[in-house]
Amino acid sequence: MARSRRVRPVEQGLLFKPKNPGEALVAGTDEAGRGCLAGPVVAGAVIFAEGFDLIGLDDSKVLKPEEREHLATEIRSLALGWGIGLSWMDEISRLNILQASLMAMTRAVAAMRVRMKAGDKFLPARLLIDGTQTVPPLYFRHFSIPLPEQEAVVNGDALIPCISAASILAKTFRDALMIRLDARWPEYGFAQHKGYGTSEHREALKKFGPCPLHRMDFRGVSPRRDDAQGWLC
Repeated sequence: MARSRRVRPVEQGLLFKPKNPGEALVAGTDEAGRGCLAGPVVAGAVIFAEGFDLIGLDDSKVLKPEEREHLATEIRSLALGWGIGLSWMDEISRLNILQASLMAMTRAVAAMRVRMKAGDKFLPARLLIDGTQTVPPLYFRHFSIPLPEQEAVVNGDALIPCISAASILAKTFRDALMIRLDARWPEYGFAQHKGYGTSEHREALKKFGPCPLHRMDFRGVSPRRDDAQGWLC
């Protein structure tokens, strides 16, 4: 598949190559579900070998579901390390959605160490983060992770292979999770919209009120004071 938006990282002057080639690992991380009205925010983290790229990698949002699923299988097979991290509704409410997303990214990095069963071998010396924010050092200390050098990369999910891969793992994991959760709350249509604020989802909220999977602090989720009766499911 053509990747019209992808530009090689070295051409952008990004912190892609380690200071000591062959020694330091570089991970990319991205989240899925930040703008949803329901469900957790999910982050992926991926470490590729230096210079590695995979045909078809791109921002997960521009790929078809079948393309994402195929690439997710390839990523899990070919990456040096990968992990998934989640932040659920109570933490989103407590921290705010931005900080919850960064916490999920930290968990994704920590998950690489657990999943690969290799101790600190798969902890990155550098972390490339899609967006404009880096992870607070406190979050890494919480998981006893040595503080990596960080860079926030705007549109990184379309520019950097390991960030693109992280976005695909996060998106495919979250979509599958929301499909499973749809069986518990079928009246909301989570299998179709995955928790995003579609017109169908908003109509279901008006009819049934929010359920425990909804983010109560998000606009359009909680009922107005004048129609608050019967909103619990």
